[in-house]
Amino acid sequence: MYMSPVAKTTKSRAKVSAPDPVLPPRKRRPEALTTREQEILELIWTGFKNKEIAQRLKISVKTVEAHRANMMKKIRVSNTAQLLKAAIQGKMLKLR
Repeated sequence: MYMSPVAKTTKSRAKVSAPDPVLPPRKRRPEALTTREQEILELIWTGFKNKEIAQRLKISVKTVEAHRANMMKKIRVSNTAQLLKAAIQGKMLKLR
């Protein structure tokens, strides 16, 4: 089937779509802690170890570790001391 040069360019243009608009990057705020993360944070503050927290809440130690890691990621800290400091400063912990 013969296609004229004009028809070829018209057909090829129809296939090309406009590029998606580039959106500016959003500023991400730390997400709020879940109820379970808040509960674990309070137990960490009390001084319980991961194993003790797991026994108290009837969950696995790995789950406690995952919650702790998620909290640290959300708050953007790299250790438990920083996690507790940020939690106090951010009023996530109720000091008695």
